[in-house]
Amino acid sequence: MSTTASDPLATLGSLPGVPDAVDSVRRAVDRVYGHRVMRRRSNEVTAEAALRGSRGSAALAGADWNLEEVRRRTDFSGEDEARTVGAALRLTAEAGQLLSIWRQSPLRVLARLHLVAAGGAAPDDAVGRPRLAGESVDEPLIEAPLPGADEVAGRLEGLSQLIIAGTAAPALVTAAVVHGELLALRPFGSHNGLVARTAERIVLIGSGLDPKSVCPAEVGHAEQGRAAYVAAFEGYTTGTPEGLAAWIAHCGRSVELGVRESTAVCEALQRGAA
Repeated sequence: MSTTASDPLATLGSLPGVPDAVDSVRRAVDRVYGHRVMRRRSNEVTAEAALRGSRGSAALAGADWNLEEVRRRTDFSGEDEARTVGAALRLTAEAGQLLSIWRQSPLRVLARLHLVAAGGAAPDDAVGRPRLAGESVDEPLIEAPLPGADEVAGRLEGLSQLIIAGTAAPALVTAAVVHGELLALRPFGSHNGLVARTAERIVLIGSGLDPKSVCPAEVGHAEQGRAAYVAAFEGYTTGTPEGLAAWIAHCGRSVELGVRESTAVCEALQRGAA
């Protein structure tokens, strides 16, 4: 992040194009929350959004399964793709349990998310802590230069302090920055993309923008495709106003596509064809 204002996240909210993205997301979220099905069957919509969001996040991590396979499968051990889908499902389930901790101790939440994602697949001493100097990172989708361990520690602490201090920035901006910063840092030896997208989800829920977790941004990230995701992220890494605004707009579009998915779920429930 290249801004030094006292509330840098709020400053990002005024970048060209960002207010329009924020307004568009807010209107989309309001529409799905106003759907008549949400008044009676919101728990079902939340559960379906969680499943579809998990599928989308796993797809970006290289396990692009169709939704019915994710729904049908009960064993997520074995091959790499199955473990990736299982990790995404566990993270989505865990996110709702960590909302109360996030604002007080975001680093503790990130450590917990990595522990849940790893699920015993990494050496015990490497799970749930930022990587040390010389430790490798398994994150094939993101090829940006990897910051050193000292830089990771410093930037994680800075991000943590911003979250704890609070911000006047819109939820979309905060969620996009948390997501982008974790992708840039790749603080853990594995599962960084899954953790980053789960942290984005936590911000969107905890901010009050999507309190019932029915607007899965992961669906939209996957729908826009891996190439678009990486290109938008590369804009974030430039630190330029244009690059940051493009990343925030990409995240906003992802939320809107998640809203569209859940609206379709609402329509299906209304027709009795869930």
